[in-house]
Amino acid sequence: MQHFDVAVPEEAISSVLIVDDHPLYSDALASALGGVFADCQVEKAGSLKAALALLESGFHPDLVMFDLVLPDVNGISGFISLRAHVPDIPILVISSMTSHVLVTSLMNEGAAGFLPKDTPANVIQTVLAEIAAGRKYVPKDYRQARPAETPEDLLENIHPKLAALTPQQQRVMKLICEGKPNKQIAYELDLAEATVKAHITALLRRLGVSNRTQAALLVEAAHAQALESVEEPEALSFLCR
Repeated sequence: MQHFDVAVPEEAISSVLIVDDHPLYSDALASALGGVFADCQVEKAGSLKAALALLESGFHPDLVMFDLVLPDVNGISGFISLRAHVPDIPILVISSMTSHVLVTSLMNEGAAGFLPKDTPANVIQTVLAEIAAGRKYVPKDYRQARPAETPEDLLENIHPKLAALTPQQQRVMKLICEGKPNKQIAYELDLAEATVKAHITALLRRLGVSNRTQAALLVEAAHAQALESVEEPEALSFLCR
């Protein structure tokens, strides 16, 4: 294990949940943690379902290190679902998806930070100390202002009615597009099923459609148009799932 001269805050991280389906990379992250926080308890999960099961069993980590691409998750909804379950725990996203628009969306949704998966161990350790001190972290290249629009801007410009949806309705809409039933949407967003039904009724009205299928087709058509207008179609497609 490599050890680096990293300034560790007084309130050191003592427990971490690593959510990644690649065992070798999970082991590398655990090693990086050990280089900063002595005797840190590390639990690992290879899927969002396994991560939620660990949390529901009583494990309450000081930090979650989360990969976006998991076997049981499509798109950014996995992060949103996890964030809803642990709103008081910082989540550091470490992913091979490195689009500016994706990073911006994650930070807007409450991520504690973002790192590309090819980040060196010494940088990861420095970032861990930053987050333990209560600060957020985004690589320098992703802090610079860019003229490119966010995924929401692009979709809303193509279909203005999408701009009328509230952030929560947008989250519900993403899960509708994934074919999730109301009960599953309620579970993933930590809402009552009656609340989900109310959101669906409102968003159908705002989109001017009469059912979930029509709403999904409308959003799918808007996504297809947006993909043709950006330089990072893979990331936008990922966000829109």
